Amino acid sequence: AWNLKTRALTEMVYVDEIDMDQEGIAEMILDENAIAQVARPGTSLKLPGTSQGGGPSPAVRPVTQSGRPITGFVRPSTQSGRPSTMEQAIRTPRTALTARPITSASGGYIRLGTASMLTNPDGPFINLSRLNLTKYAQKPKLAKALFEYIFHHENDVKNALDLAALATEHAQFKDWWWKVQIGKCYYRLGLYREAEKQFKSALKQQDMVDTILYLAKVYVRLDQPVTALNLFKQGLERFPGEVTLICGIARIYEEMNNISSAAEYYKDVLKQDNTHVEAIACIGSNHFYSDQPEIALRFYRRLLQMGVYNCQLFNNLGLCCFYAQQYDMTLSSFERALFLAENEEETADVWYNLGHVAVGIGDLNLAYQCFKLTLVNNNDYAEAYNNLAVLEMRKGHTEQARALLQTASSLAPHMYEPHFNIAILSEKVGDLQRSYTAAQKSEEAFPGHVDTQQLLKQLKEHFAML
Repeated sequence: AWNLKTRALTEMVYVDEIDMDQEGIAEMILDENAIAQVARPGTSLKLPGTSQGGGPSPAVRPVTQSGRPITGFVRPSTQSGRPSTMEQAIRTPRTALTARPITSASGGYIRLGTASMLTNPDGPFINLSRLNLTKYAQKPKLAKALFEYIFHHENDVKNALDLAALATEHAQFKDWWWKVQIGKCYYRLGLYREAEKQFKSALKQQDMVDTILYLAKVYVRLDQPVTALNLFKQGLERFPGEVTLICGIARIYEEMNNISSAAEYYKDVLKQDNTHVEAIACIGSNHFYSDQPEIALRFYRRLLQMGVYNCQLFNNLGLCCFYAQQYDMTLSSFERALFLAENEEETADVWYNLGHVAVGIGDLNLAYQCFKLTLVNNNDYAEAYNNLAVLEMRKGHTEQARALLQTASSLAPHMYEPHFNIAILSEKVGDLQRSYTAAQKSEEAFPGHVDTQQLLKQLKEHFAML
């Protein structure tokens, strides 16, 4: 699924100062996975704004909480929560409650060696604690199937790693497949340097696209996007025209806020595979935020022709039609998006965008109702609180507007709009100290915002006169 919000709102992230004592510094030196606290410009995903790629301003294209611009495609690898500690990684979050039962047994008596492979009606398909991993590791065909089951179905990384280690030892460290699996286990456990060694060793034995992709994931997690880009480009020399590698380069450029380079690589993806949904969606999103809704509309219509039929697509079609002044299709697209919404978050997004359409046509009462419906479906929608506050302020309801803005700023402190609006509101009622504090927060969230800089300049001049 892909997501496209209106160009009105942004999100940014703060990085608090880190006070490190001697023990912390020593810990950093000894930790192989530690990275530099301050990266060079254009080499870090944590500070994408430092990239010299001509990326869009946060006032034009909203960004996520981590500071990256909103992409045209929601990717599972960036949305799913990863384990933050070793204990969380080792713990098995899923059980085989829906495993297929064994239909019959060959005899009344079962040998002890196969007892662990049978299932109880309410129990797991395989009781991992009773498996003799050493025995199974000596049977390559069975060991590989068993590893896939343990790793992907049971999500038991510890036992999967034990099996892979025994199997690669039995194969005399000559089987590249087992090295890749050990690398995957290390990656899941957060041991990125060990995973890097395994993937590199596997690549020396067997050049595979999947291994390159896994190794690039390691470098991204280590916040080394330039190394990952070089790896992808080396892979393209050996596998010319490989779509997954080109797409990987485009994703990293997009995360580094180098949107122009990302768009070029997504176009290269479409030259190889003109039905690549992610590339079409990302190029369409880029055109939309570049003030070219008519061109974006062509890309989203292409997705519709390909058979993609969901809430997000019709939501984007509605926005593109509105900004391209094709009003006959706008409301029908949003109606279809509401009909296809699968959860309350999607419904809230559609109502929020309908609120922007209402603001655009000047119907502020309809806009007020749409933003209210957004909050009915998703009570944590900071952008809706901010926009409702603006409408309340237009009605002269200062206290209600202030309360809504404070809610928005507490829900999303990385957005600059609520802070700036609080600063304007406080300045109008004469609370200059609060106005100055809020304006500083707005400047931290979006240093390039001209109105914030002008307000700060006025406040400083006023304080100097006092």
